[in-house]
Amino acid sequence: MRQPRLSSIVERRLLVNYRVTPSAAARLLPEPLRPQLVHGYAVAGICLLRLGGVRPAWAPRAFGLRSENAAHRFAVEWDGPDGVETGVYIPRRDTASRLNVWAGGRVFPGEHGRADFEVRETPDQVHAAFATRDGDTRVDVCVELSDELRGSELFADLAEASRFFRGGAKGFSATASGRHLDGMEFHTDAWHVEAGRVRSAASSFFDDPERFPSGSATLDCALVMRNVPASWRPLPTMAANQVGQLAN
Repeated sequence: MRQPRLSSIVERRLLVNYRVTPSAAARLLPEPLRPQLVHGYAVAGICLLRLGGVRPAWAPRAFGLRSENAAHRFAVEWDGPDGVETGVYIPRRDTASRLNVWAGGRVFPGEHGRADFEVRETPDQVHAAFATRDGDTRVDVCVELSDELRGSELFADLAEASRFFRGGAKGFSATASGRHLDGMEFHTDAWHVEAGRVRSAASSFFDDPERFPSGSATLDCALVMRNVPASWRPLPTMAANQVGQLAN
């Protein structure tokens, strides 16, 4: 089946970011991917994403769907035909939508697990939590919007952080087969993010000492995107030697 380009509105995209030792990140990445380093650190995090108006690009807006979604991600680089390329590796995607679970990896790239979400938002704060139905992953974060990025050891300011994450438009997701990665590219002509201050954050993924020994993953910063039109373009799959169960 030919996978369509999708149109959507990013109603809310919350990026909660960790700085990670390169060795801890590298052991969780499949070949040929390697950590993309910033000031000597790997960059990883959680994307908590509410999409509205999701539909094939040719379909009227009235047919668009809405869903809560989450992705764990690592900033990565790899050697492409024209030199080094950058993007993100996604060891797991989760969603509240039964349709996304069914369609992911079939109608559009990216296999999804099922999760239950609890989200509370105001203009100045986002509190998002989810638990996966398989019992493997739980996340609970609360972020307040801020006028500037403070306390980050990865980025000097919001502009630097914005440039970095805008460069990670290509995402490659783990698949159950373990033989390839599904690819999807994010595009918007209206890119805009705001700084966030993390009030609290708990993640069974990043708090797991088997994945991340003590001191190897540290909460760094948060960014928020709201009400941005965006499209999603399927990419050719990437052959990969995937890592084991620690990344699942």
